[in-house]
Parts: sequence; structure tokens; C-alpha cells
Amino acid sequence: QVQLVESGGGLVQAGGSLRLSCVASERTFSTDAMAWFRQAPGQEREFVAAVRWTGASTYYADSVKGRFTISRVNAQNTVYLQMNSLKPEDTAVYYCAADRSVGVKVDEYKYWGQGTQVTVSS
Repeated sequence: QVQLVESGGGLVQAGGSLRLSCVASERTFSTDAMAWFRQAPGQEREFVAAVRWTGASTYYADSVKGRFTISRVNAQNTVYLQMNSLKPEDTAVYYCAADRSVGVKVDEYKYWGQGTQVTVSS
């Protein structure tokens, strides 16, 4: 059973930056795709960004393109989400997820972390 542990959330002012980390207990064929999702209060969980351990391509939601950057360090089993120019509407619980291939839907990912809160004040 793959375990994912997120960290790095917190409170930041609008225009500020945060970097989230997700450490995976292992890297396997069944968890080649790593993604970040977020869920704001009263809203559905939504896709933010994704990357593969074995590929160079990255994938982003339109709402974060140009502001967020996903990256990975295979040797550390760690995926990062660098978030710049943060807006109040970025406030949400951010979740790390993993599965065999990249998708943008919640039900396309089998493994999930516990989430980390990001709050952006105006």
C-alpha cells in the first residue's frame, strides 16, 4: 500500500508563495503518475497539476498555469508544487494523489494523502 504524505501548507498573503511537498513511500509502475488536487470548502475536489516519475511532461489546470509549477525528485520519492502569485481563491486543502497514469478526475487516482491546508489572505 503506497502512502503519500503532504507538507508545506500554511497561511500566506495574496501575492505570496508556498511550496508543497509530497513524499511517497515507494515508486512503482502502479503509481507512475503523481498529481495535486485541491478542495475548497463547499466545493468539489479539483485537479491542479500532475507529473510522471518516468516522464518530463507536466500538466496543469488552466486556473494555475503560469503561477504553479510541479516538479519531482525521484531519488527522494518527492513531488513538489511551487505556488507563486497566490490568490485568495487558491485557498483550499491540497491533496497529493498517485496512480498508474495521468488523469484530471478524482476517481482516476487510487492513492491519496491526508491533505495540507493552504490559506491565502487578501
